[in-house]
Amino acid sequence: MACNEKDATVSKYLISARPIGIYHRKSISYMVIMTTISVTEDVKEKLLKIASELQIKLGKRVDLNEAIRFLIGGREKKPQLLEEGCKPIPGAEETLEELYAERKRDEERVERKIIARHKRDD
Repeated sequence: MACNEKDATVSKYLISARPIGIYHRKSISYMVIMTTISVTEDVKEKLLKIASELQIKLGKRVDLNEAIRFLIGGREKKPQLLEEGCKPIPGAEETLEELYAERKRDEERVERKIIARHKRDD
């Protein structure tokens, strides 16, 4: 592939797959590196469906790249949510102690009933 001087200048700035702004004579050019992936027809149809649902939801044009980004973004871990969900609830210790005490009283009550039945039967 032939490469002129302008293309060579642009390519040395391409470090990642994100759009990169290149300033050239009072204008900004963006260059994005794309990769081709192979998917089966059924996956392509499902991806197109997800993209169309996103278009409706967002009210703007959505390409397959954005649809894939949406799907990947849903799987990202959010440690702050886990931390918040695992925090002890205020008063939980007292409630747990009360639960254990009530359970012990229930077991004692059942035991007394069983002993009383055995005494009656004898």
